[in-house]
Amino acid sequence: MKYKKNYDAPLFEALKTHAALERASFHTPGHKGSGFLSLDQTLDLTELPDTDSLYECTGCIRESEVRAARLFGAKYTAVSSGGCTLAMQGMLAAFARAGSKVIFCRNIHRSAVNASALLGIQPVWVLHRRDSGDGLPGRVHAEDVQRAIERHPDAAAVYITSPDYYGCLSDIKAISDICQKHDIPLLVDNAHGTHLIAFGLHPITLGASASACSAHKTLPVLTGGAWLNVNDGRVIDRIKPSMALFGSTSPSYLTMASLDIARAWIEQEGIAAFRVLSKTVAELRMLAVSVGFALPEGDCDPVRLTLLTRPLGMSGDEAAEYFRQHGAECEHSDGCAVVFILTPFNSDEDIDILRRAIKDFPKSNPITDEIISFESLPIAKMTPREALLSRKTNIPVEEAAGKTAAEAACPCPPGVPVVMPGEEINEKCVNILLKTGIRRINVIE
Repeated sequence: MKYKKNYDAPLFEALKTHAALERASFHTPGHKGSGFLSLDQTLDLTELPDTDSLYECTGCIRESEVRAARLFGAKYTAVSSGGCTLAMQGMLAAFARAGSKVIFCRNIHRSAVNASALLGIQPVWVLHRRDSGDGLPGRVHAEDVQRAIERHPDAAAVYITSPDYYGCLSDIKAISDICQKHDIPLLVDNAHGTHLIAFGLHPITLGASASACSAHKTLPVLTGGAWLNVNDGRVIDRIKPSMALFGSTSPSYLTMASLDIARAWIEQEGIAAFRVLSKTVAELRMLAVSVGFALPEGDCDPVRLTLLTRPLGMSGDEAAEYFRQHGAECEHSDGCAVVFILTPFNSDEDIDILRRAIKDFPKSNPITDEIISFESLPIAKMTPREALLSRKTNIPVEEAAGKTAAEAACPCPPGVPVVMPGEEINEKCVNILLKTGIRRINVIE
């Protein structure tokens, strides 16, 4: 049935209204609305004798996974139409038993926090070092992972996020070497780095035991398409059952088909296309520096463009609005930075729009107020599972000192939670949350 104007469909209308703005897309999904996929509703099918079944796959779905594993150099790859969230959930469930410890970097995605709570995992936190620039979270260092393993030799796994939202890369090879020395699996939230296969920087290439890869962020994949890559033969039999714990029994065949198409595209054209794109991004970075922007420091994703805006007198949020007015829609903004996701499916016109907006960016006096930093962690009063499943109440942050957090509170910048579920909210936490504009928080009753 065709859509009729007299239907009351506000979401559909909002999508059409936004598309009509015709802004250059520097956000997910990676296909950028280019029409590359050419998937229509006649292919929106379900489990049939000739279309296989996701969690018991032996036919075409399994063959697509085998080919993806070959691309990434993994022993096993599973597809997900439930996003990287399902891949993270399956990864944790496969590697960590209920009640076990996992060493986590502090900036893990909330889906990993929630999965850990549901699985009864005990988190051991490793703080980032602020080595990536003004207002950015920083990186997990191998030495800090080493110390965490020495304190908790019974940990079931180490779990880190790399690259982060800003494109900053931790040293996966060094961290992997340490984990292998202690026979502890290294799990990587590689949501923003599926395309790093084009540069030899993919976590599986660098020795990780598993990686959750949100393909739709940077590849021509429909939203929700992801891969879970596994290089540890000991858990392969657990992967599908673990994903089935959390995943829908009605996976999107269109999304899974787009993963298959994207895999073939990477093999035939995509690696070369991303390497060409990296040269374009390098040129945009040079232009941005000449204008007065700062860039993240250290090793970064070759095609992620993150501009630190405070040197030019604007917050990242204010800069994002400037770029919108000049025809470029960013992926993320906060108090310090604006983030653009570029892929080979951005047109030359898109790039020209972004280039002109960077070149004409207005200058003002630098913003010099102090950026939040974290040198210590709050005291854990209960496990994340106990906190997330407890009765909770929403209160003003001013009244939260001494209470136990029932959720993660994460100001941006720097993108690292001030408190996790189950941790005590102290006076320093209150001050940080208020300073970053967080006014209310859920606490345990």
